[in-house]
Amino acid sequence: MTEQLSADDWINQGLKALAKNGFTALKADPLAKAMGVSRGSFYWHFADLGAFHAGILKRWREIAAEQIIADVEADRSGDPLRALLRRTFNAKLDLERAVRNWAAFEPAAQAAVRAIDRRRIDYIEGMLERRGLAPAAAQARAQILYWTFLGFALSGPSLPTARLDVLLDEILAMVSGRAG
Repeated sequence: MTEQLSADDWINQGLKALAKNGFTALKADPLAKAMGVSRGSFYWHFADLGAFHAGILKRWREIAAEQIIADVEADRSGDPLRALLRRTFNAKLDLERAVRNWAAFEPAAQAAVRAIDRRRIDYIEGMLERRGLAPAAAQARAQILYWTFLGFALSGPSLPTARLDVLLDEILAMVSGRAG
């Protein structure tokens, strides 16, 4: 690489390495080698590996929660909950799995996962309340819906689009329906 790298370049490379090879790939030397630069470039942008890891986790939160929420809120063309389900269940989830695996070994990653879980559940709960569900029902269904997403995210290969569409319609009906 002939151009100077930014901290964002390092973080983007780190996200790719994390999704592909797991958290053990988040080290200056292998990342520098993959980018064709010296590891001095890494330390120009980050005080240490912990600072880099914090940057990775912050960016993950931005792309895995905040950007999705912003996109759903900006799209006024249909049902926001349906849009959220389609967006999240159709996403490539390698990074989600990698961060959750990292959280089993690293307290900072564990804290980031807890924070994003809370953010996502709170958002879904608010969506369900806006659909007319009582707060207690919205809270319970948001948790169930989130557990459904996590099970899907951690289960591996995605489903064919037609099959996934049928399942998402059924999930939406179950979560949105009135309790009997």
